[in-house]
This record gives sequence, structure tokens and C-alpha cells, in this order.
Amino acid sequence: MGRFVIRRILQMVPVFIGTTLIVYFLVTQMGGDPIQNLYGEKPVPENIRATLTAQYHLNDPFLVRYWYYFTGLLQGDFGESIAQGRPIVELLAEAWPETLKVAGVAFAFELVIGVVAGVLAGMRRGSFIDNLVLVSTLTVIAIPIFVLGNVGQTFLGQEWGLFPVAGTDDGFVSYLLPGMVLGSVSLAYIARLARASVAENLRADYIRTARAKGLPKSRVIGIHVLRNSLIPVVTYLGADLGSLMGGAIVTEGIFNIPGVGFQLFSSLNVEDGPAVVGFVSLLVLVYLITALLVDLLYAVLDPRIRYE
Repeated sequence: MGRFVIRRILQMVPVFIGTTLIVYFLVTQMGGDPIQNLYGEKPVPENIRATLTAQYHLNDPFLVRYWYYFTGLLQGDFGESIAQGRPIVELLAEAWPETLKVAGVAFAFELVIGVVAGVLAGMRRGSFIDNLVLVSTLTVIAIPIFVLGNVGQTFLGQEWGLFPVAGTDDGFVSYLLPGMVLGSVSLAYIARLARASVAENLRADYIRTARAKGLPKSRVIGIHVLRNSLIPVVTYLGADLGSLMGGAIVTEGIFNIPGVGFQLFSSLNVEDGPAVVGFVSLLVLVYLITALLVDLLYAVLDPRIRYE
């Protein structure tokens, strides 16, 4: 297992370099003038333009600029925002806890509700519960996330007063509705994935053998069926955890939560290249780490899986 972890970490290095290089290249090709964006329609004083150009290496060749950025990244320096004039590490320190709260609620929501709904539907194929899960999840998948957000604000927030509509002034309760909206689409996929996996494993030979041995139904379902059925669900959850971090752009914008997604969207609007690359680099790290954790969880869920 130790050799496998070391090998995977070494594989993550070129992946991280390649993805940050591509992102950095795309950001530099956005065009526009980030310095002019700071002043709007007013002319930029030449001395300020020269200072900012030298500070952010805007006139240097692409590979030279990327080298400055990557060497700083190795030292924990994500650069400095042009638009706000602050280190990106400070912006991340302020925004990351907000996104973690929203993503944490969304992750718990989709994991608990999605797995329970999928298992119940898979155990009772063709029943009312099964049809209800299939229809409701298909409906959620078909509705765009910004529509779900507006519907949630209108009915759960304004009409029924169950949750705050926007902002973070109400503490943890403020993150419940954004989290449920953010995790709703993933919940639908998890429920359908768990349903199909449970239904397939219930017809497997080892389940018939377990029943023939007289094992209790709770043990057959809870140990044999559920552990094997959760393997594809864990795979999806691992990839989805990174998506929750980056996919919160729309949700945080709707509910006015100053998280990573909100900051990333704001940086894109003002063409703040260093901030965009800094935020995306962090999201790349999240994807890589969650992918490694998912591979390690396989061996926990299925003893037949071993890494040499």
C-alpha cells in the first residue's frame, strides 16, 4: 500500500504541472487589459501601468511568466490579485471556509439521501418507491442548477420562510439551502447509481449463497450487498467532491456567499489572471487528493482489491 501511495503521488506531479500550465496559458489568452479594468473608463497613469506591468511580469514571454508563477507556487505563494492588490493566499483563506461549509452540506445531503433512496429503490424494484425515485431524480437532473436555486429561494425562503434567502448573516443555517441546491443534481445521480448497483448485486451468486447459509437479511444487505454496491458510488463521490468546490460558482452567486466560486467568477469578470489561476490551481489539488483517497477507499470497501 505504501508503494502504491508513493507511486500515485509521483504521478500527481506531472498532472499538476500540466494542468496548471494549460490553465495559465488559457488565462493569458483571454485578451483584454486587466490594468485598464482597475480604472474602468478612466485613463491609467503611465507610471502606475509601468509599475504593475513590471510587478506582474505582463511583458515577459509566456514560459518566463509561468516559471515565476510555478516557482512561487512551490513555496506556497499563489501570487497576488491584480484587481484587489492582495495576496491570493489571503483571498483563499477568506473564501475557502465559506465554500467548505456549502460543499460540506451538499456532500452530506447527497450522500445520506442519495444512498438511502437508491438502496430502497434497488431493493424494491418496480414498487412505488422505485418509481418515485426514478421520476424525481430524472426531474432534478433535467432542471438547471440556477433554476433550482431560484425555486428554492422563492418557495423555501420567501414563501415558506424555512431558510434564509441569501447571505451568511444567519450562521450555519445560511448554508443549508445553498448546500441542498448544490448537491441536488449529484444526489439524483447517486440515487440512480446506487439503485442500479444494489439491484445488480441482489441477483449475484454470492448473495444467493449467503441467503442459503441462513444469514440474517440485515447482514446480507448491510454487509454483502451494501459494501459492494458502494464502490461505484464512492467513485462518483470522489470526483464529485472536487466538482462541488468548483461548481459552487453558480450557487454561491445566487445565494451571495463569498466563497471560492464567487471569488473565481468575480476574477473572471475583471480578467484578473493571477487570481483565476490561483483559485483553479487549488481546485486541481483538491481533485488530485480526492482521487487518491477514493483509490484507497476501494480496498476498505472490497477486501479483494489490493494494491501491490
